[in-house]
Amino acid sequence: MRKPYISGILLAGLILTTALCPRASLQAADQPPNIVFILADDLGYRELGCYGQEKIRTPNIDRLASQGMRFTQHYSGNAVCAPSRCVLLTGKHPGHAHVRNNRSTPPEGQWPIPASEVTFAELLQQAGYVTGAFGKWGLGGPNSEGEPLKQGIDRFFGYNCQAHAHSYYPSYLWDNSSHLQLTNQPAIPGHGSLAADADPKDPLSYEAFKGQDYAPDRINAQALEFIRTHRDAPFLLYYPSVLPHVALHVPDAELEQYTSLGWTDPPFSRAKGFGYTPHFTPRAAYAAMISRLDSYVGRLLDLLDELELSENTIVVFTSDNGTTHLGDEVDYTFFKSVGELRGLKGSLYEGGVRVPAIVRWPHHVAAGSESSRVSGFEDWLPTLLEAAGADSSVPQDCDGISLLPTLQGKSQKPRPYLYREFGGYGGQQSLRVGDWKAIRQDMGKGNLDVELYNLADDIGESQNLAAERPELVQQLTQQMSEVRTPSAEFPLIPLDAPMKERK
Repeated sequence: MRKPYISGILLAGLILTTALCPRASLQAADQPPNIVFILADDLGYRELGCYGQEKIRTPNIDRLASQGMRFTQHYSGNAVCAPSRCVLLTGKHPGHAHVRNNRSTPPEGQWPIPASEVTFAELLQQAGYVTGAFGKWGLGGPNSEGEPLKQGIDRFFGYNCQAHAHSYYPSYLWDNSSHLQLTNQPAIPGHGSLAADADPKDPLSYEAFKGQDYAPDRINAQALEFIRTHRDAPFLLYYPSVLPHVALHVPDAELEQYTSLGWTDPPFSRAKGFGYTPHFTPRAAYAAMISRLDSYVGRLLDLLDELELSENTIVVFTSDNGTTHLGDEVDYTFFKSVGELRGLKGSLYEGGVRVPAIVRWPHHVAAGSESSRVSGFEDWLPTLLEAAGADSSVPQDCDGISLLPTLQGKSQKPRPYLYREFGGYGGQQSLRVGDWKAIRQDMGKGNLDVELYNLADDIGESQNLAAERPELVQQLTQQMSEVRTPSAEFPLIPLDAPMKERK
């Protein structure tokens, strides 16, 4: 006799909820959730307030974390941009992914993912979603098989090419397959130097690197318009922001909140002859760029509230890799950007690949919750498809494991392993099994020695235990060999090709 009574309560609640919030209730009942996936660029593990940052203000992302789940052991797809994004979009770990390193394809773009690769955008598109990408693509230049409009994206606005994205004041952005001209004429270069006769101690010497038409503003406006246009249909908004990747370009209005703090802030003058464009107050600029990203997230969240879409929208926020290693431009020590972790962008040590990850999904993900589950970018494809009710379309060769049970507060078996390889920055390989992590460095020089760390006891990877646990080293070394396939385009030397001296 209790079941009809409970059903009556639920029915009454549904009627009341529908009366108070008709759009949200009808959407929740009639269609799968919208998906907003925000990907920061080079944002470190400890650069958000909700992850322990004390100097940089991120109130909107912190609010997102308070309303959802914060992951403490989440891993980007790789240690730099393009291969990390390939893992994210295809659900294949770096030992199976097509793109395993950055590689440009002049005159514009990066090495393309082929038509045979299937992205989560394509699969959601097939499930009835309208799809849009706004920001930096980096997985195939114009007219290649990898360009966004051929990889499941209905609407694209932003930068196709990573190198083009080094400037926040370019002369144009891509609007689908056409150029939208900006008013930065000429464009502000992403790499440049002070004039030969310029005084590096004079703030006026740096005025040449300030533009008028800030590309991230344009990108954010188009992302908001996409939501307004498709508010009545399930949509995927993929938002791979260019912030806070250097160059240090940010409007003065954003900068003022940090220049007023009285930080000792030595100018970055590019005196060493390399790096991105100079800036008179680099610490303030970097903090302001992260706060600018935070404000864009706030605008997205506010619009979802305004249109009564928040209740039926999954919002994911994460970063493509750790903080840049360019310490003269980004003072990662001052900001404690990766905290207690070892390594930065370009490294398979924790600081290069362990990243923030936040998920908000009202009534499915508990507000203020936290997960220490070991997870990675390959997991998003099956997670999003299962949440969308399209898990039957997850490809058989997907390496990811859906996080949906964890998000819903259910128990879930630990991940059997997490594998990473990266041919750049000397050549690297790592495998995590439980709390144990095996890692190789300088493989391009022929080094195959394995370091071993227990992350439960040594999150900073300071105590190499390889000599004490040779049997475990042997086991993990064998497993690193078994879980990957060779790549002709991105060989991991010396595993996939002989060293030059071994002719």
